[in-house]
Amino acid sequence: MNDENPTLPSHSRREFIKQSGLALVTLSLPYPILKISKDNNMKNNKNFDVIIVGGSYSGLAAAMALGRALKKVLIIDGGKPCNAQTPHSHNFLTQDGKTPLEIATLAKQQVENYDTITFFEGLANSGKKTNTGFEVQVTSGKIFWAKKLIFATGIKDEMPNIEGFSDCWGISMLHCPYCHGYEVRNEKTGILGNGEHGYELIKLISNWTNDLTLYTNGPSSLTIEQTEMLKKHQIKIVEKEIQKLEHQKGYIQNIIFRDGTKAAVKAMYSRNSFEQHCSIPEALGCELNDEGYIKVNPSQETTIDGIYACGDNVTRLRSVANSVAMGTAAGMMASKKMILEQF
Repeated sequence: MNDENPTLPSHSRREFIKQSGLALVTLSLPYPILKISKDNNMKNNKNFDVIIVGGSYSGLAAAMALGRALKKVLIIDGGKPCNAQTPHSHNFLTQDGKTPLEIATLAKQQVENYDTITFFEGLANSGKKTNTGFEVQVTSGKIFWAKKLIFATGIKDEMPNIEGFSDCWGISMLHCPYCHGYEVRNEKTGILGNGEHGYELIKLISNWTNDLTLYTNGPSSLTIEQTEMLKKHQIKIVEKEIQKLEHQKGYIQNIIFRDGTKAAVKAMYSRNSFEQHCSIPEALGCELNDEGYIKVNPSQETTIDGIYACGDNVTRLRSVANSVAMGTAAGMMASKKMILEQF
């Protein structure tokens, strides 16, 4: 019995097999041809519903909320998160103990599943208001446009003039006991601070350890009452100037003073001064509060209509979990406003 289809010529059969094979190969590629074509089209597009400046946790969370609302989004990110050298992230449900890179990598993979979201690697260096929204220019000179802006740009910590401080920052020189205090509980701990800020910080850290010393890095500016209270709690005050932090790969071993003496500690806390990592929000008229953070309302909208901010640039509550929550809120509120405006 002849199993060939008499209505299908042999040359047509060969063509059919060839085309079928090509289709199977295409489907087996890591990035199918159709997806590559779509990505190229997205990259050539310079008009978006929302531009997000900053692609770390808060920015990615905002993008996911917007992607799920079917909005066209551009994320501009330089790839340098402020917690890059922090060994582990904590106090984030389902992610406790993961490295920041692990969390960020998974987050980006999940955000990339939404085909209305585009990434641009680079730095935004200017922005301005237009008749239809906003314009953002990056350092390469490219210009993008959007109806709304979200700044998830974080802050830039200002490091004191102490050798080794920046090497230890985020590893054993800490800013938040809720992020890192459990790991150094009951250990010999120093507080780098003075005056009201130092006093308030040492009161907080006393929850995690009784082995505390306040290092004022010069003459103490504590009040008499504050000094007496620290003595009551057996907390020492050291007024010597610090020259450097002796450490191994960011883990403090000793504080070296300018007089040549030293003191061993396991960890230290410090509340550094900071500046906004990105100057564009201020240039666009967004107001800052007395502490230097961008002012936002409960919807994460700044004092300029159509501009949102989320993450470390708006609050002292610097945690990955909080950044994600604020980013989600910013994305939802920005999309809701566009939906209602377009209705």
